[in-house]
Amino acid sequence: MKIVVQRVKRASVKVNNEVTGKINRGLMLLVGIHESDTKKEIDWCCRKISRLRIFEDEEGKMNRSVEDINGGILVVSQFTLYGDTRKGTRPSFIEAAKPKVAEPLYDYMIDRFKQITNLLIEEGKFGAMMEVDLINDGPVTIIVEK
Repeated sequence: MKIVVQRVKRASVKVNNEVTGKINRGLMLLVGIHESDTKKEIDWCCRKISRLRIFEDEEGKMNRSVEDINGGILVVSQFTLYGDTRKGTRPSFIEAAKPKVAEPLYDYMIDRFKQITNLLIEEGKFGAMMEVDLINDGPVTIIVEK
């Protein structure tokens, strides 16, 4: 599993000019699911990300989590995170989970965040062509891999 975590002032995702997810201050996640991933990796990532201390406290130190600031989480599937560019100039996506495996795990991730937090959890649409709009805060971008 590979997740790009971006601290944002706001973020939204559209499919066919319709907003499917929108948050204010919080985390925007681009989620790549590997062919060998299971619910175990999702559980670990959800716990890690919800507690990741990348928001500033009163002293300006990154000491608060998205839970601490009562932020939102916007989850967007992105199989292209597993694009392998070692050979040639056209990425290979052979390590990315196929939709029949990835989509249930993506849905599980959304549900898991809703179970373990009281935060606003928004989402893109799995497999759709999406327009993602965000204001990166910092910028702060972290890659979480499991």
